[in-house]
Amino acid sequence: MHKLIFAFLLAAMPGTALAQAAYCSAPSQPARPEPELPSDKEPKRALPIGSYTLAISWSPQFCATAKGPKNSVQCGGRNGKFGFTLHGLWPDGYGKEWPQYCRATDIVPRAVIRQNMCATPSAQLIQHEWAKHGTCMATKPELYFNLSRAFYESLRYPDMTTLSRRKNLTAGQFAEAFARANKGMKANMMRVTTTRDNMLSEVWLCMDRQLEFARCPAHQGGAADSAYVKIAPGPNILNPRRPVPPPANPTKRPGLILDLDPNTQPLGNSAG
Repeated sequence: MHKLIFAFLLAAMPGTALAQAAYCSAPSQPARPEPELPSDKEPKRALPIGSYTLAISWSPQFCATAKGPKNSVQCGGRNGKFGFTLHGLWPDGYGKEWPQYCRATDIVPRAVIRQNMCATPSAQLIQHEWAKHGTCMATKPELYFNLSRAFYESLRYPDMTTLSRRKNLTAGQFAEAFARANKGMKANMMRVTTTRDNMLSEVWLCMDRQLEFARCPAHQGGAADSAYVKIAPGPNILNPRRPVPPPANPTKRPGLILDLDPNTQPLGNSAG
């Protein structure tokens, strides 16, 4: 297994927002999700991994149209006010197809769901990400989500309040601002996705096989650099007042598979 390069080593960068939410209080008893299974439309594909995508969503835009109790944790205001949330860490293939639903899976344990609700405030989305993407990368959901969350928590953000007030903001200008907030990142390492009325929806950060941010492939899409982007106003996310302790040195964890091949066997049963 190749050496893991963790993006959370960027955590010491000063001057940019650390928190992804103005506040978050995970529910003590998260909802039990429904199973997520492959289908004729979304079949099982056990393909080798060629690269990765870290997808984050702009929660204020999602909540502007989301309705119903299933979105209450993210959008109700009782459990948190969110900026960017973690959609997921996705394994990509070598072409336009990607591995998905690689192994049969049970419901994600409630403790794992609760641990990740402040990053991905939807029990059903957590179940979906594990079933569709995580099973192609790891043997246990906690391994997959620990890795996804580490990259998500390493990200820094531009001043979204100021950007939301800018007129004639383009996707390229937004990508440049996002890249400047993250050491070593470039605008061509991300895809900015928008709704039909040009509202910011998600940012897809491209990564190579070594989990380093890398230039995105042309086929991955996203808004053109020249396209105008509007940003729904979000919570005021401030810099942390207390220093953040450095993360523990990353180690190779038995059971973590980052290069799935149809013949790959799990590397032990330890949760790491």
